[in-house]
Amino acid sequence: MTDRFRLVPAAYVVMRRENEVLLQLRSNTGYMDGHWAMAAAGHVEAEESVFAAAAREAREELGIDVAPADLMPLCAMHRTVPDPQPVDERVDFFFECWTWSGEPRLLETQKAAELRWFALDALPTPVVPHERFVLDRLGTTELPPVVTFGFG
Repeated sequence: MTDRFRLVPAAYVVMRRENEVLLQLRSNTGYMDGHWAMAAAGHVEAEESVFAAAAREAREELGIDVAPADLMPLCAMHRTVPDPQPVDERVDFFFECWTWSGEPRLLETQKAAELRWFALDALPTPVVPHERFVLDRLGTTELPPVVTFGFG
């Protein structure tokens, strides 16, 4: 019998402005440094809903207030890597957000080197692969409500 899959949940907020998305350049984290990533994302904490986690991450990373009602679900992603450790077994919840209070700014400068808006048809490289998977399918029928990434 194999061990049960243990999931680490995370919330991702795709900040939208017209045909643009807000991305941060990861730095000094030990994971995907030098890659562009969602401007607001992070682990869901104990006794916290995924909506509350997304709003908290937007506040902590960007200094903006996002109402949970303004988080539009995009998809859930069941994700892994080859030969996963427990920390690699994930379920990611992606939300789209068009409305917030405040001006987004880079607050966690110890984890990110830059914050910038990019047109969806002119994304930078490299982008964290599983996040690029979602960004490439935004606004299309190719983004079903549940997706997998990293499985065979």
